[in-house]
Amino acid sequence: MARAGRFLLVTSALALAGCGDQLFEPRWFAAPDTAVLFSLARPELELESAFNFGERTTIPLQRPGATNQWDIALDTQGGQLVLLTPAALGITSHVRVATLPGQTFDQVEEAPADTLLYTASIPVPVQLNAVYIVRTDVRPSSPCSRYAKLQPITLDVAAGRLEFMYDFNPLCNDRRLVAPDTI
Repeated sequence: MARAGRFLLVTSALALAGCGDQLFEPRWFAAPDTAVLFSLARPELELESAFNFGERTTIPLQRPGATNQWDIALDTQGGQLVLLTPAALGITSHVRVATLPGQTFDQVEEAPADTLLYTASIPVPVQLNAVYIVRTDVRPSSPCSRYAKLQPITLDVAAGRLEFMYDFNPLCNDRRLVAPDTI
C-alpha cells in the first residue's frame, strides 16, 4: 500500500512538472490602460513620478521605501522629458528600456530579443512618435523578467507631465506584448 502511494505521488509530481510553470502563472488578458507621471524636476514632493508595471500603479519617488518598488521614473533633463530606470538613479536594478521610434502601440506585438536595443542607466528621451519597451526588474519574489510597452499620449515639458498608454505581460520571461486572448 505504501509503495502504491509513493508511485501515485511520483507520477503526479512528474505530470505536474511536465506542465511547466503554466499551472502557477497568472492568466493574461489584454488590459491596456493609461497613467500620468510628473517629472522629478517639479518642486512638489508627493507627485507620482514613477511607475510599477506589475502593480499597474504610479508612485511618488520621494515616499520612504519607494526605492525598489518601481520600473521607470520621469524626469526633465536638457529641456526634455526622459524616462529613467532605477540604475539611472544609482539603484541596483535589472530594469531596461528600449525605444522603438515610428511604431504605434498596436504595431508592437513582441519585445525585442536583442539586448543591445535596451538601455540600463542612460536617460531615455520621451517622444510622441515612439513606443517604449520596459523589461521589468528581477525581484526576489519572482526570479524572472516581465515585459511592458508604453506609448506617450500627451507630453508637456513645461508642466513636467506625461500621459501614456501601457499594457503589461505578467508571464515570466515572455516577450509577447499582445495578450493571447486578443490573438
